[in-house]
Amino acid sequence: MNKYRTHTCGELTIKEKEKNISLSGWINKKRDHGNLLFLDLRDNYGITQCVIENSHKSFNEIEKLSLETVLKITGKVLKRSEETINRELKTGEVEVSIISFEILGNTKELPMPVFSDQEYSEEIRLKYRFLDLRRKKIHQNIILRSKVISFIREEMKKFGFLEFQTPILTSSSPEGARDFLVPSRLNPGKFYALPQAPQQFKQLIMVSGFDKYFQIAPCFRDEDARADRSPGEFYQLDLEMSFVDQEDVFEVVEKLMVNVFKNFSHKKIINLNFPRITFSDSMLKYGTDKPDLRNPLIINDLTEIFKRKDVSFEIFKKLVSNGSIVRGIVTKNTKDKPRSFFDGIDKWAKEQGASGLAYFTIEKDTEIKGKGPVGKFFSPDSLGEIMKISNAEIGDSIFLACGKTSEVETILSSARDKIANELKLIDENSFAFCWIVDYPMFEIDEKTNKVVFSHNPFSMPQGDLKKLDLSKPLEIKAYQYDIVCNGIELSSGAIRNHIPELMYKLFSIAGYDKKAVDEKFSGMINALSYGAPPHGGIAPGIDRIIMLLAGEKNIREVTMFPMNQNAQDLMMNAPSEVSLNQLKELNLSIKKNK
Repeated sequence: MNKYRTHTCGELTIKEKEKNISLSGWINKKRDHGNLLFLDLRDNYGITQCVIENSHKSFNEIEKLSLETVLKITGKVLKRSEETINRELKTGEVEVSIISFEILGNTKELPMPVFSDQEYSEEIRLKYRFLDLRRKKIHQNIILRSKVISFIREEMKKFGFLEFQTPILTSSSPEGARDFLVPSRLNPGKFYALPQAPQQFKQLIMVSGFDKYFQIAPCFRDEDARADRSPGEFYQLDLEMSFVDQEDVFEVVEKLMVNVFKNFSHKKIINLNFPRITFSDSMLKYGTDKPDLRNPLIINDLTEIFKRKDVSFEIFKKLVSNGSIVRGIVTKNTKDKPRSFFDGIDKWAKEQGASGLAYFTIEKDTEIKGKGPVGKFFSPDSLGEIMKISNAEIGDSIFLACGKTSEVETILSSARDKIANELKLIDENSFAFCWIVDYPMFEIDEKTNKVVFSHNPFSMPQGDLKKLDLSKPLEIKAYQYDIVCNGIELSSGAIRNHIPELMYKLFSIAGYDKKAVDEKFSGMINALSYGAPPHGGIAPGIDRIIMLLAGEKNIREVTMFPMNQNAQDLMMNAPSEVSLNQLKELNLSIKKNK
């Protein structure tokens, strides 16, 4: 028999009435009613109300105890009166009349309350994360995380995958984010890198003859923090499959995601067969390759309209003649919206750094006309053409942006979300998944103006490999894909390039000669030379999956011990300085800035 408890604090029901039991946990809350003291005892499993009368010899001692003191309570289970039953608690029909108690752990003065989910500063919450994790909402988020990971493991096994672990100390990669480097004591002047992902290793597993691999993999990237990205480290469901094409990977991942989201959320999944959207279509229609498909607003290209003679909007016409584009968002049946709504969106766009958003509403009396600041610049015929292109109708409004393609995509992508939220168009009780496919293999780096890989450099190009035109690299599409849910990218994946000769050619386009490829990817390129199967995979982010399931906006709320925005662990005081002896062992010295 456990010496600390016979039951947990989430277990007692009317079935235990009149039984003598023992509980152990933290004092969550106290309520002094004069002749009675009520004490809520909390553990990992729930809360039980305990009560002691003022005539009890231990009343004064218990009354003085601080919240979060750890107690063992022995008492009798009593049925609550009908009017005092708490329907929100599993234990709400009963209470425990305290017979005796024992203090198991005292507490200092609390820097933040635990019984409340009140917001506190990031600094306080992360410095005292062990207290923050006691709070109900975040405690439940971490339990959810554990259950989801366990469920994923079982599902992957059902799909025939084997779980393997790949190295944490590995070599640095020239592609992707910044590496975290680890100096080698036994190899002075040389460094390991913590893996940004197990990319090369999981491909080597396929070359080794294993058919389906997965792991819940820790990944390390020296990146700045965002709401959906932790600085430093994160976890992903890393998987790889042999003898597959793109659709085979999609089939497994779709089944997994549907099963996970159905099991751990009551929200509906809009499409059980996830839509496939090409990268180019996604950038055109949504301004991003991470579209939120719960949002019905679509972006349309209206550049050609501004080449017409019956359009007199000279500012846009001049920009278009110099190579700019014009795209617009139609809002349905917004003719009765006040001027302040439209001006508010325009003002917001300027606050984002754009030049603003032009707008007008389509009306009709004897003929079609545009109402609003720029409506007068469009003839009835040009408005008719806009309606045809954008599926706009009488009573709809259109917001317009003009500029370089990247600038227009950026502002209209944000405007699409802003307008949808203003008009309450997004169904918050749903999940909308999609695949973004047909990514370009290469792109032009805006800073260097050089051709670089746009995605994963180990991806297989599309088309007839024997007829691949390498002289036009920007036209080459790759078997690369992202899975997106509610505007959040869960993962990138690809069918891999398993042909060494082709890999050398593709890397040469990005500026790597054969020697550089052999040096940077020696393990990979060597392995592929010994009979590699066609293979592909993906790696959905665990943290982002949990964030969606928990309905959280920040990844910190589903991570047990996150760092702050500056990649610091305030609780453990990391990163920290190390001793001169440690540096000497590693043949390192610190160069201080003047």
